[in-house]
Parts: sequence; structure tokens; C-alpha cells
Amino acid sequence: MFVRPDFSPIALSIGPLSVHWYGIMYLVSFLVGWGLANVRTRLPHIDWSREDVGDFLFYVVLGVVLGGRIGYVLLYQPGFYFSHPLHILFVWDGGMSFHGGMIGVAVASLLFARRKRRNWFDVVDFVAPIVPVGLFLGRIGNFINGELYGRITHVPWAMIYPKVGPNPRHPSELYEACLEGIFLFTLLWFFSLKPRPRGAVAGLFLVAYGCVRFFCEFFREPDPFAGFIAFGWMTLGQVYSLPMIAVGLSLLAWGYTRRPGVA
Repeated sequence: MFVRPDFSPIALSIGPLSVHWYGIMYLVSFLVGWGLANVRTRLPHIDWSREDVGDFLFYVVLGVVLGGRIGYVLLYQPGFYFSHPLHILFVWDGGMSFHGGMIGVAVASLLFARRKRRNWFDVVDFVAPIVPVGLFLGRIGNFINGELYGRITHVPWAMIYPKVGPNPRHPSELYEACLEGIFLFTLLWFFSLKPRPRGAVAGLFLVAYGCVRFFCEFFREPDPFAGFIAFGWMTLGQVYSLPMIAVGLSLLAWGYTRRPGVA
């Protein structure tokens, strides 16, 4: 059993300006993602240039930030934010939704695809293997902030979160960092090294993430404002993951069963 280190969520303060670790994780995610995207342009079956990657990064940043925040507001606490609309702008207080960010990136990819006259599925297939990098660093940011902690347990590696209470808990942020980050990155990166049917890489991402997130939710403390919302054991994260799995399976089936050359 361990006591979680008492990290400060603020990495650096210069006068009235404070730089939060969570913000740094986002910045590092975008930089590493940009580098990995450039690596992917070297694959013989990838028709992207470094200029395309640079242009696409702008769209991705907007999609992640706006989609993540709007998604959290609409999917998790709409009542609170509609009653306190100014708090929607207080992103430094936390509150980003992966599901919302994913929708934001999908919309941003559509805008980019239309501008570049590319097939939308080709764009999301290109970016899908890179997304787990952001998930990994985001979960590390959650751990530093001491948020999204796990349920009470007595496993040997349990951690006590002093600001939460004396009971040992699953370090669920680290579980998610390993599974949503390292595992998904390894799976998708190697899967995408060879040409795949259009939509297959994105489909595998949706299925794999949905399954991993559904599993990890069994160890994560439900959101206090929502609790268990279905069957007495399902959380919001699990409910939102089910459509992802269904859409991902549909994409895989479509990709591997459609006639060659049919988009």
C-alpha cells in the first residue's frame, strides 16, 4: 500500500500567471503527436506531407480543446453549467471529456478533409494511432491532480489519496494510462503499419478504446454528480463507451466486407 505523493497541480508560477501540469500534458501531447504524425508520413501507403501534418495540427488542437470542454458540459454536468454559464470558460478548474474531444476531432477532421479534398475516413485512419499518446499524458495529468481516482480496495498496490480520505484506492488513472495509452498505442501503431481497408484503423480504435474504458470504469470511482446510472453498476463512462464499440464494429465490418475500390 502506498500514499499518493502530494503533487501540486501547478508546475510553475510567474507572478499572477500559473502554469498547470494538466496544461503542460496537453502541450506535450500535441508536440509528440505532431512528431509521430510526421513519422507516419514516411510509410509507403500514407499519402501525407509534412505540410499536411502542420495544417492538420491546427484543426486537431481546436477539436480537442473545444470538443473536450463542450462535451464535458453537455455530457456530464449540463445542469450546473447552464445555471452557471461563465464557468464553461473556467477550463483551469478541470472538466474535459474524452468522448467530447473525440467528436471534436472527428468534426475537425471533416473540415480538414473538405478543405484538402480528402476522404474523411482516410484522415481519421491517419490520426487514430496517435490519439493514445494524448490519452496517456492526459491520465498522467489526472494522477498529478489527484482526480478521477479509483474505488476503495485492498490490493497490494492500492494508494491512499490523503485529500480524498484514509481508505486505500485503485490508482485508476495509472490503469487508464497503461491501457488507454500504452496498450492502445502499441496495438494501433503496429496495426496501421500495413495498408488496411478504409475505416478499419479508426474502427479498431473505437472498439479497443470502448472496451478498455468500459473495463477501467470498474476500478474508477463514479463521478460524484452522477454515480451509477444503469442497472445499479454502470457509469456514465461505460454508457458512452457502448456506442463507440458499436460504431467501431460497424466500421470494421464495412471496411473488410465492402467491394474493393468502393468508398
